[in-house]
Amino acid sequence: MPPKPQPPEPVTFAVAVPDITSYDENGAPLAPVRNKPATGTAIDMPAATAPAPADGNVHHIGLLLPLRSASLGPAAELLRAGFMAAYERDRSGFEVTVIDTGDGSSDTLNKFAQAQEEQDIVVGPLSRSAVTAVANSNLVRKPTIALNHPDNRGNARLPEKMLVMGLSIEAEARQVAAWAASEQPGASALILSAGSPSQRRTSAAFKQEWLRQGGKIETMDLTATNGYLSDAELVQLRARLAATPPGLLFAALDADQARQLRVAIGGDLPLYGTSSMNPGAGRGASGPELDGARLLDLPWQVQRDHPQVMVYPQPPQPGERRLTADMERLYALGIDAFRVAREVALRPDAPFTLDGVTGRLAVRFEDGQTIFERTEQAASYQQGVLGTWPPKEIATPAALPQAQ
Repeated sequence: MPPKPQPPEPVTFAVAVPDITSYDENGAPLAPVRNKPATGTAIDMPAATAPAPADGNVHHIGLLLPLRSASLGPAAELLRAGFMAAYERDRSGFEVTVIDTGDGSSDTLNKFAQAQEEQDIVVGPLSRSAVTAVANSNLVRKPTIALNHPDNRGNARLPEKMLVMGLSIEAEARQVAAWAASEQPGASALILSAGSPSQRRTSAAFKQEWLRQGGKIETMDLTATNGYLSDAELVQLRARLAATPPGLLFAALDADQARQLRVAIGGDLPLYGTSSMNPGAGRGASGPELDGARLLDLPWQVQRDHPQVMVYPQPPQPGERRLTADMERLYALGIDAFRVAREVALRPDAPFTLDGVTGRLAVRFEDGQTIFERTEQAASYQQGVLGTWPPKEIATPAALPQAQ
């Protein structure tokens, strides 16, 4: 068995990118973000310091994080670092207070209630259980930017002032399905996963959107032992694909597993995946095996030369070890969390779009709810390297004002 792989000038663009449908926290489709062919000028590199708010007031932001948590402390600290990096860049007119919590929901709710009294905007909590507790409370009276998604709440509505902007592998999988359907209309899709809880959620989300697009679906669960896919099952899969090839494959797999898949079956069939197929710089998955595979990920991970990415410092590395890709994504989420909080403060109840380091972000208000949408960057492997796809800027949705 083989070893496991370890300010610029404005840019003119004219590209066609498929419409991406966003979803609320219950998986219901929202109006799609229209990425129609367009010609324009990409956003200039932002000024070193944004101008102070026109109202002359100091806006107080409370950042609520479980820094004392044994399990979430490292993730919370990295998110805090990203948030403060963005704050240091555009701090004029804003004051940030970091509010430390532990693991328990009761402690989080107490700190959240106090922050609602003392701050103008609250960013947090971070854990899914804490976000669920806040969403189910009657405490949300001021703008609140949750950093995770609440547990499935059926048809329950979020509080009017609550905006959910956590990273979601399920939302990513649905965007991949919409993208693949635009490139492979009418094709049948075979979903492959190795059975982990996150892979099952990813598969279910892709299936939901693919069926909504009118496509046909088949699924196959592979067995993974210590990260390695079963050789016998890969042989069976190769025979199955030779007999009745689908139009495309969706791999709810990590990068190493996707490489094993490609080595076993070849690269003839279109292969789509999520950011789980990007292990991060210097963490393997290089080489030609994944060439042509397409996925979505954050601009922070696949578009390092983008003006909005370049202006922020890289996250602190833990000694000689590199941060995992997921931890780097949390740092990027922290950057965008401050930028969204800043825009919410400056544009109360007004819609806006933001060219963020986690994607194209859009905020709007309708039917008593705050709707947040993130459109991630399309990418593909070419000559063993992951780069943007297509290699141009995605057009800005025209319906909303652009944040500065």
